[in-house]
Amino acid sequence: MSDQQLLERIVCDPKVMVGKPVIKGTRLTVEYILNLLAHGSTAEEILAEYKDLTPEDIRACLLFASRSLSSAAFMPLVVESS
Repeated sequence: MSDQQLLERIVCDPKVMVGKPVIKGTRLTVEYILNLLAHGSTAEEILAEYKDLTPEDIRACLLFASRSLSSAAFMPLVVESS
């Protein structure tokens, strides 16, 4: 599946989840799926919990996040103390 096909699985609609990027046809935000993965859920666990999702939907979330961050500049989230 091409990058474009994956990205077409992510939509933003002001009427759905206040316009946050979601997996098309769901109310599951990209942020939510990424948070599940970040906290240790596996793709298999997420797919088992949300029967309508596909592995491509999870890959689409990862690609969307990657593309969204590619041109961003960041400041450290945590300030290290001396």
